[in-house]
Amino acid sequence: MDVRQRLAANMKRLRKERGWSQEALADEAGLDRTYISGIERVVKNPTITVVERVALALGCGLGALLD
Repeated sequence: MDVRQRLAANMKRLRKERGWSQEALADEAGLDRTYISGIERVVKNPTITVVERVALALGCGLGALLD
């Protein structure tokens, strides 16, 4: 599994654990819902800055999203 697939799987798992929709995560991270969807579908290649925003919104470290 490449890093984008791991990011997508971990992001989706953590989002669902919190009971959040993609829209709720997008709002918390200051991103567009379609961008969150694109990351989770592995069609977007987010920058490390975007990954950090998602991690902060989810209340986890970068490692939790990338491991």
